[in-house]
Amino acid sequence: MVQVVDDPKSLPLNIPEELALQVTPAQFAILAAENRDLRLERTATGILIVNPPTGGESGNRNFHLTTQLGIWCEANDRLGEGFDSSTGFELPNGANRSPDASWVTKARWESLTQEQRQGFMPLCPDFVVELRSKTDSLKKLQEKMQEYMENGAQLGWLIDPQNKKVEIYRSGQPVEILENPSNLSGETILPGFTLSLQRIFSS
Repeated sequence: MVQVVDDPKSLPLNIPEELALQVTPAQFAILAAENRDLRLERTATGILIVNPPTGGESGNRNFHLTTQLGIWCEANDRLGEGFDSSTGFELPNGANRSPDASWVTKARWESLTQEQRQGFMPLCPDFVVELRSKTDSLKKLQEKMQEYMENGAQLGWLIDPQNKKVEIYRSGQPVEILENPSNLSGETILPGFTLSLQRIFSS
């Protein structure tokens, strides 16, 4: 059950998970603009997904994740641009997704117009991270990771702090599962980037 609240004077709207609400791309854009405190997503078939604000633990983990990625991005800004969890992407299959962290090569970023950069960017990131919270369905996150890969992502991490596991997704390769790793390598996609999982797993 997801509760959607527009403002303090509004009545909450409870959307059961089994109730699929379909919206067009234009309707989704309006909803996203009017509900900036919510992380809204839309599947390729038009199903609206409402992600309420994260709790303290998840927010803290995501902070440590994006901080480390941000430091690497600043030192390697010639390679590309990084994005936080509030950034929306319109994937080639038509879905609107907002990874917990992502990165796009400089060439692809610079190929976008100013208008495209200001809205849901019409591309799939080269690198994506999904950080599982206690209420997230692992199966749904795995499906989302597969969707990223099918739409052009080169490297993806599904980080599961509760079980201290990481699933690594690589373009054209089987998923690799790591048990309680201490760090992750950005490999050739993010050369020189190493994510320490100490604070993410201990939060």
